[in-house]
Amino acid sequence: MDLIIVESPSKAKTIARYLKGKYRVDASGGHIRDLPPKKLGVAVDKNYEPKYVTSPGKEEIIRRLTEEAHRAGKVYLATDPDREGEAISWHLQTVLGLDENGENRIEFNEISPRAVERALEHPRKINYNLVDAQQARRVLDRLVGYKLSPLLNNKIQNGLSAGRVQSVALRLVVDREREIDAFRPEEYWTIAAELQDPEAKFSPFRAVLDKTGGKKAKVGSKAEADAVLAALNAGEYVVASVKKTVARSHAPAPFTTSTLQQDASNKLGMTAPETMLMAQHLYEGMDLEGEGHVAFVTYIRTDSTRVSSDAQAAARALIAERYGKEYVPEKPNFYASKKGAQDAHEAIRPIDLSRTPESVKKLLDRKHYNVYKLIYERFLASQMSEALYDSMQIEIANGGYTLRAGGRALKFQGFTAIYADFRKEDEDEAKGLLPPLEEGTKVRALSLGGEQKFTKPPVRYTDASLVKAMEDKGIGRPSTYASIISVLTKRKYVEKDGKYMKPTEIAYRITDMLVQYFTDIMDVGFTADMEEKLDEIEDGGKDWHSIIAAFYPPFEEKLRYANTDGDEITDVLCSKCGHPMVRKMGKYGKYLACSNYPACSNIVSEGEAEVSDTPCPKCGKMMVVKSGRYGKFLACPNYPACRSTLPYGQEKKEEDVFEGICPECGKPAKRLKTRTGKVYYGCSGFPECRFMSWDIPTGEKCPKCGGALVRTARGAVKCSQRACDYRIPAKKGKA
Repeated sequence: MDLIIVESPSKAKTIARYLKGKYRVDASGGHIRDLPPKKLGVAVDKNYEPKYVTSPGKEEIIRRLTEEAHRAGKVYLATDPDREGEAISWHLQTVLGLDENGENRIEFNEISPRAVERALEHPRKINYNLVDAQQARRVLDRLVGYKLSPLLNNKIQNGLSAGRVQSVALRLVVDREREIDAFRPEEYWTIAAELQDPEAKFSPFRAVLDKTGGKKAKVGSKAEADAVLAALNAGEYVVASVKKTVARSHAPAPFTTSTLQQDASNKLGMTAPETMLMAQHLYEGMDLEGEGHVAFVTYIRTDSTRVSSDAQAAARALIAERYGKEYVPEKPNFYASKKGAQDAHEAIRPIDLSRTPESVKKLLDRKHYNVYKLIYERFLASQMSEALYDSMQIEIANGGYTLRAGGRALKFQGFTAIYADFRKEDEDEAKGLLPPLEEGTKVRALSLGGEQKFTKPPVRYTDASLVKAMEDKGIGRPSTYASIISVLTKRKYVEKDGKYMKPTEIAYRITDMLVQYFTDIMDVGFTADMEEKLDEIEDGGKDWHSIIAAFYPPFEEKLRYANTDGDEITDVLCSKCGHPMVRKMGKYGKYLACSNYPACSNIVSEGEAEVSDTPCPKCGKMMVVKSGRYGKFLACPNYPACRSTLPYGQEKKEEDVFEGICPECGKPAKRLKTRTGKVYYGCSGFPECRFMSWDIPTGEKCPKCGGALVRTARGAVKCSQRACDYRIPAKKGKA
């Protein structure tokens, strides 16, 4: 029996029901291989090749799938029809030992008997452009997240994370909050009159001041408002123009991932992650009493508004039957996808239009029903005729002032018969038609008044508006919007004030630090440009390694600077690579970290690197205190280049002898001895000053190179720097 492998057990259950035992269907549970969870997993020095490992907990699944694949006549990989799904199929092909050139990949936009059968009739090879695009994104996100997160933990506090797209989305929220904080309201006044036709045959209507002297009216204070009101009271209201039109409202496009999340937020009050979870269930299939496992909607991760001709024809037939032929447009409605859309799949739509929301209302829980109803009605409406309105606009003159009144009345429902868009009506526009006035007609003022108002600050982001902003700015992709919002909430970088997002204090610190050191990564344009480059990989025009290679070296340089900026550089050398260690402050106190980060990530606690006042007898470096199996001992910090060790706490005690002056801070120099008895001189201001010399320091600097001048045992004065030949011979007769 042939084997079909999908990601989700729920999806496998739906497909198995449709195929009625003709195929064995099993699920991988998502990725079976990925980058290691606790290591970088990217060979930076080997063309950025990823090092994949078995995903945690997937050993048993791999064993089962391997056995099934060996027994199967043919293996079909039916993972989701996108980059991530293609990568999962590639990993399955590799791990299960399938022919890399075999035509075993099938895909379908909807889980229906017809779509699955059609896919099985047209298997293809793995699309390696899609795989490479996914690998590039995965490696890029791993490099950024894995490197930036420790920086935040070191500089701010433990438990923080950063991400290539996540951090840019957080910046949008933080920048919006700062705009709100910086906003200063400005006063303005609206002037409105309640007017009526001269014979009072029709209801009064409201007109609002629109122009002054032919220019847009701006009334900024009570004094100005009073002047306008006085002038209007003294004049006459005369109809200057009347404009009657039939306004048309076109049906909205069927849902993309973004617009589904926005509509569910606005109309149902659902978060983006919650919406996607409900939609995922509807796509993979749900148990219906008496029917078994049934899928409801097409693939839910898409940025396309395209609809198949079959689905469009079915919708038009249903609309004509249910609402009448006048509700079916003469030509089918087509919608252009947004710029940058991949357009690989159809828009989100119901699989079977005969499965109406009403027919499954009692079979689905409230949230699944609401999302399905939203998708069903939006799709059906997208194929319906325009809504028509009788619209009327009147301009009324009074001296040098012009007032405007508008109104409209529904003439033909069109798509609004099934789908009402929740757009706020203009507060100055009448709900119904205005009276049938003619130009030159004088109208009476029943009342006239002014209302003080103030400009309002920008509105905080909601799930819906943040998704829209990310889509408009080209940040992320449909599959990532919900997960980004989920991370921002779970990490407590944002908190909800009703439906609005408010950044927490830590969000400001994270954003400011990343903007300071990584201006390009935190730039919206840079992030959008990177998304375009990933698209170019998918289109087959770019090698994914070259994109990472162009990005990483400058990023690593900035990372190195960010990690050492403001830190104290010690004279303790890294035990792994030999670079100087820098002193940092963490959540649990001070610690030392290698300055060669991220190439070397060695860190030790401050206690483990306690610096003694004993120089290494082999290389002269000040030895550090270590703890071993038998207690403390002194070790050379220049390990592994120097492996010298000494016992701890057995130095010969003798009175301090001061001889010479420290050239660095001017304090007396102290005469000291090494473990072997060799004399050297160190600053008495240790550890604040770490000057050390084998000869007596004179307190002066070399006029040739600036190094310390020292006096030898024979009385000569020389520069302590070996590369400098400055020397004053000893005077005769003096030791």
